[in-house]
Amino acid sequence: MNTTGVLRKVAAGTSALWTRAAARREALAGVRAAAASTSAQRPHSARAQAQEAPEHVPVGGSLPLTFLSDDEIMMKETVARMAEEKIKPLVRQMDESSTLDPSVVRELFENGLMGIEVDGEYGGTESSFFTCMLVVEELAKVDPSVSAFCDIHQTLVNAPFRKHGTPEQKAKYLPRLAQDMVGSFCLTEPTSGSDAFALKTTARKEGNDWVLNGTKMWISNSDLAGVFLVMANVAPEQGYKGITCFIVDRDTPGLTVAKKEDKLGIRASGTCMVHFDNVKVPNNHVLGEVGKGYKYAIEVLNEGRIGIGAQMIGCAQGAFNATIPYTLERKQFGKRIFDFQGMQHQIAQIATQIESARLLVYNAARLHDAGKDIIKEGAMAKYWACEVAQLATSKCVEWMGGVGFTKDFPQEKYYRDCKIGSIYEGTSNIQLNTIAKMLEKEYVS
Repeated sequence: MNTTGVLRKVAAGTSALWTRAAARREALAGVRAAAASTSAQRPHSARAQAQEAPEHVPVGGSLPLTFLSDDEIMMKETVARMAEEKIKPLVRQMDESSTLDPSVVRELFENGLMGIEVDGEYGGTESSFFTCMLVVEELAKVDPSVSAFCDIHQTLVNAPFRKHGTPEQKAKYLPRLAQDMVGSFCLTEPTSGSDAFALKTTARKEGNDWVLNGTKMWISNSDLAGVFLVMANVAPEQGYKGITCFIVDRDTPGLTVAKKEDKLGIRASGTCMVHFDNVKVPNNHVLGEVGKGYKYAIEVLNEGRIGIGAQMIGCAQGAFNATIPYTLERKQFGKRIFDFQGMQHQIAQIATQIESARLLVYNAARLHDAGKDIIKEGAMAKYWACEVAQLATSKCVEWMGGVGFTKDFPQEKYYRDCKIGSIYEGTSNIQLNTIAKMLEKEYVS
């Protein structure tokens, strides 16, 4: 089913949760209609970066990566409008307070943006991974913090539940995750960053329960999460083959979330340490199979890297969109900054690099939806999008001159926000390692 699933009412006679979801979806129909009628008049709108499908499909049946379906365009424009109206006025305040405004979190849930790939029977939008990446990109154009919050929830929490949850687990958690509860993914530890599977958190079997002990670090969304997916080792002597994924509710005794880290960028997106002190979870809170956690982690991180790529191209495009109008108005030596050939060359180079990164991200996302292997393509998308975002935002600060170095303009925030891209969910060096390994396999085989 495509994105129009957002507009479908949840079946009558279920719980009040479904009734609330139906009301939200009806409201979203009005928002989308308004977005469709006004987008043509908005400068630098989402439509400016999307092309509608041609009347005649080329020989072979394939379309260019940037041609979007009507549903994809509508979702893209709806999110762009919502971000401009509801998120943009709060960006500076959220950055300074290192807190997501509750109204922003509410908007994301009420507009169906926290359950994009979740089936309609669980209250989700039931759309594609590619559509999810479009949403992540649009949010990042306005605030990368909000984009990261939304992206991590989808790719690292919703995805494992959708793919590996039992019917009972899906029925219990997916409706909440799609409509009102934040999720968090706990893998990284103080002594295991890039070497993720050297984790020390353990899970010991006691009767029908598991007892978890350990500490997780740099856990995104943990400040607001109602449920955690925790990677713990049930058999340390077996190495990574003992790693298992556990579902842990926030109110479980022994689970504590430390204070938020004081970060350089994406400050509104909460990042905390999470401690597990004899945390007891029932056996039916194992997600998937015992000992298969490492496989699930690799799986979601491969998808998540495409999400980071979408964050980065959104961040780069947002900075670019905020800067070019200034170069068209600011005059030095009697002419616009934009009119200097040296500036034009720099601007053209950055625009080309942003587009090249977008194509890598879109291609990886389309391949994922087609069920193809995306290990190399996802790593390439993340690596290059992060490189481009850092260069683009740096140039935007420079093009603004002195004011670009102040907090009165958004360029410095985009510059700070993009740095995390080359660090989390696999550093740039790890991406290069992955790309090289995949290339070796291609040529050796």
